[in-house]
Amino acid sequence: MSARALLRVAIIDDQALMRAGFRALLDAEDDIEVVGEAADGRAGLDLLREHTPDVALLDITMPVMTGIEATHAIAADPLLAGVRVVILTNYGLDSYVFDALRAGAAGFLLKDTEPAELLRAIRVAADGDALLSPAITRRLIGEFVARPPDRSTAPGLEVLTRREREVTALAARGLSNEEIAVHMVVSPYTAKTHVSRAMIKLGARDRAQLVVFAYESGLVEPRSWGDGSPAPGR
Repeated sequence: MSARALLRVAIIDDQALMRAGFRALLDAEDDIEVVGEAADGRAGLDLLREHTPDVALLDITMPVMTGIEATHAIAADPLLAGVRVVILTNYGLDSYVFDALRAGAAGFLLKDTEPAELLRAIRVAADGDALLSPAITRRLIGEFVARPPDRSTAPGLEVLTRREREVTALAARGLSNEEIAVHMVVSPYTAKTHVSRAMIKLGARDRAQLVVFAYESGLVEPRSWGDGSPAPGR
């Protein structure tokens, strides 16, 4: 997306008041355009296919088709490959959100998040460069640490080079491309290239799904670093 292009957003939520609140917030931004609204997942898919926005704000619990079902459908549709899904939930990091991230969502937000955080998250999701916030990343990592790796469903990490495995593990710690670059003593462009190649090889729609793959494959093990975060696996 160029610096001058409008960031196009679709709002899919069964609560009319919630949709209205999101639209009022987004319409006040000069660089964001709301392309439409839908009240259930199936209508939301029709909306996305008509407008192909940059970001879809997607409620996780809706009639007709849930947010998880819609996320699966979006991930499976080549026409929607450029749409970044941000899951909206009232419940925090529960099993539904975990399943949505596995399905291909870029991340999630609580519905009571601060307006500034919502706007920042939409822009970050559209860029595809990072998870939505350090706090959300830590919660996501904590959820994986509490679960054993699910190697039966994990992708084959053998397709990655040593460098790509290293950046994948660092991304799973929640590091940005700039932080990965400092850690590896490379340029931010080189770090971003390694991350992008790892995503392509693993079929990850975005960075959030790359983190899912890192934990489910066992590439990152839940042992503690000095700061309490999990260490990249060897």
